[in-house]
Amino acid sequence: MFLKKIPLFILFLLIGVVSTSQNKSNTFLYEGRVDKLQDNNVVLIGTASSVSFNFTGNTCSVSLQSVDAYEHHNYVALVLDGKYMGKLRIEKGAAQSFPIQITSNKKVHNLTIYKNTEAQSGNVLFAGTTAKLAPIASKKKKKIEFIGDSITCGAASDDSDFPCDKGEYFDHHNGYYAYGPVLSRVIGAAYLMSSVSGIGIYRNWNDENKEEGIMPDLYGNLYLTKDPSKPKYDFAFQPDIISIALGTNDFSGGDGKKERLPFNAQKYISNYVDFIKMLYKHNPKAQIVITNSPMVGGEKGILFEDCLNKIKNAFKEDKTHKPIVIFKFKPMTPKGCSGHPDVADQKVMADAYGPVLKKLLNEK
Repeated sequence: MFLKKIPLFILFLLIGVVSTSQNKSNTFLYEGRVDKLQDNNVVLIGTASSVSFNFTGNTCSVSLQSVDAYEHHNYVALVLDGKYMGKLRIEKGAAQSFPIQITSNKKVHNLTIYKNTEAQSGNVLFAGTTAKLAPIASKKKKKIEFIGDSITCGAASDDSDFPCDKGEYFDHHNGYYAYGPVLSRVIGAAYLMSSVSGIGIYRNWNDENKEEGIMPDLYGNLYLTKDPSKPKYDFAFQPDIISIALGTNDFSGGDGKKERLPFNAQKYISNYVDFIKMLYKHNPKAQIVITNSPMVGGEKGILFEDCLNKIKNAFKEDKTHKPIVIFKFKPMTPKGCSGHPDVADQKVMADAYGPVLKKLLNEK
């Protein structure tokens, strides 16, 4: 998978052009990998991470800012009263105020702001709203964490703003319509996305774990970077299911220009087993589901499935945790940018995978 080399250091230009109307603990709900700052400001980090609030009246504007080590635009998706309102482009520079068009006469409205891009595309600062806020309560839901690469991110899936040969890598992201968020909304589960384009379990798309961090290196950092100045991930989410889709990039041949070693099954399996052991340490009650890739077929696909079976068998004597489940996506000819699944392909994946995860959740 294609991996953009986007700087990982985040500059926080906390310019509060719009202040919050209230400061109550039940005013905002946050989901996903987020960094909660003071005054109800929050940094949306991971794919489809979100902030949600209720408000009354027919006026609302929100303050958003794209923050990164260099200035560039970013994207969020807006959902108002349960209706998807589309992608919103946040231009580079200081925080900007965005008016929200109210289309219904409901007494209490709900707005959710989802980060549409991944952690490696920089972050989005939510710096408040002018809305007259109303209390909001979280609903108890079963929880799923999705760990993966660009496919899980929903990268290169949406060319509605820019054709595939135009714009930048993150212009084609649509995390809201990635298979994990899509299937989670259908089955009524809360979700957390821990995904990075180009990432692998022992090597990346075009790197033999020399210059770039692999998923075991980045996972424990809240921002999915190797930057030690960033907060550590606190494992507070405690998912009922952890879905891991890593291997597309380990099996990749890279760009064909940079030296690429033959696939090392032993290293892949060993790293994967160690990664699962780490996840069990922090999430002892979680059901682990490991998947193949719809993008890896032929002899590589057979080897991929063999590796997954060996990873599962490595835990066959484990009586402490639930048995590992393997899910196999069907082969796919992707219709998105640079060989990725598009939004329609992501829905096909969600439709196939969702019922399996729902069944597992119902068994818990």
